[in-house]
Amino acid sequence: MPPDSLIYTNPPVLTARARQLSFADAETPWWQPERHADRRPALLTRARIERAARQYLENEGFLLVDVPGLQVSPGNETHLHAFATEAIGNDGVGHRMYLHTSPEFTLKKLLAAGESRIASLQHVWRNRERSALHHPEFTMLEWYRKAEPYEAVIADVIALLRLAAKTAGTPMLRYRGRAAEVALEPERVSVVDAFRKHAGIDLFATMDERGETDAGALADAMRRVGLKVPATFTWSLLFSLILTERVEPHLGIGRITVLDQYPAAEAALARRVAGDPRVAERFEVYAAGVELANGFGELTDPVEQRLRFTAEMDEKARLYGERYPIDEALLAALPLIGEASGVALGFDRVVMLAVGAPRLTDVLWAPVAEVDQ
Repeated sequence: MPPDSLIYTNPPVLTARARQLSFADAETPWWQPERHADRRPALLTRARIERAARQYLENEGFLLVDVPGLQVSPGNETHLHAFATEAIGNDGVGHRMYLHTSPEFTLKKLLAAGESRIASLQHVWRNRERSALHHPEFTMLEWYRKAEPYEAVIADVIALLRLAAKTAGTPMLRYRGRAAEVALEPERVSVVDAFRKHAGIDLFATMDERGETDAGALADAMRRVGLKVPATFTWSLLFSLILTERVEPHLGIGRITVLDQYPAAEAALARRVAGDPRVAERFEVYAAGVELANGFGELTDPVEQRLRFTAEMDEKARLYGERYPIDEALLAALPLIGEASGVALGFDRVVMLAVGAPRLTDVLWAPVAEVDQ
C-alpha cells in the first residue's frame, strides 16, 4: 500500500478508447479540430502537472524566475547543438548570439548574485534533435539549491515524478510497454556498476587513476561482448553507444532508477567525487527506459571549468567543425556560488510518461513545424 501522499484519487487521464484515438494518427495536423479534441485530455493534464510542479517548488522555498533565451554562449558540451541568430545593435553591426540549450548559465549567475533556491520552467532549444523523445524546442524545468548536496535535488526529482503521476491519476510512468511504479523505492546504481551489470564492461579498466580515458581499451571491451565498434571513435562516443544499446533499456523498469557517479570525462559541469577523481557528482533519473533528468553537484572552480569547456569545444570543432564561445561572465561568477546542486528535468517527457503517450509531440500544445514541409 503506498503512503497517503501517493494515493491516486483522480480518474485515469484517458480511457483506453480515448488513448487509442488520441495517439493513433500522427499524420493529421495538430490544429485540425478533431485531432485537437483527441489530444486535449493529455494537454489538460499537462496544465495540471505544471501547476502542481510550480506549487511544489514554491512550497520548498524556490523562486521561479524567467531568464533570457538569447545568450552569448548556448552551452559548451560537445554534442549539444544550438540555434544561432544575429543581434543587430543600434550602430547596425551584427553580433552572433544563440538560443540557450538550458537556462543553466543564467541561473548560476543568479546563485552568484545571492539567490539560494531558484527555478525556471521555460522553453529551451536544441538543434539536430527530433524524434519520438526529442524536439527542437521543448520545456525544461531546472532548479538549484545553494549550500546543499546533490542528494537534495535527487529527492526533488523523485518527489516531482510522484506528483506528476498522482496528478495524472496513475501509479505508473509508462512508455511503449515499459513502466515504472513511482511509489516504490528508487533503484540507485553507479554508472560503472550499471555497465558491469548490463553490458559486461568494466569502465574503470579503460581509465587511469585521474580519470583520463583510453578509447582503444574501451573499443576492445566492446568487441569482447559482441558490440560493433565504428571505424572512427572516441571514448565518449563508445561510452554513449554502450549506454544507449546495452544499459538504458534496463533503467527505470518496474521502478525509477537514479544512475549516479558518471565518469568525470562525461560530466563537464559536475565536481569530482571526493576521494575518487575518476568519477563525478553527476546523476540521471530514468523511468520506463527514458531519461528524464540530468543533475550535478556543481563544479564552481573557474580554472577547471575553463579547461573542461575548452576540451569540449575542441572536440566539437573536431567532430562538427564548429565551436561556441565560452561565457566569461559565468566563469567570473562561479567562485561566488560556493557549494550548490542543480538539475534539469525534461518536463514534456514527464507529461508524456504520465499520460502514456508514445511521442513527445502528443503532449505539446503546438509542435514545431517540420523543416521539410
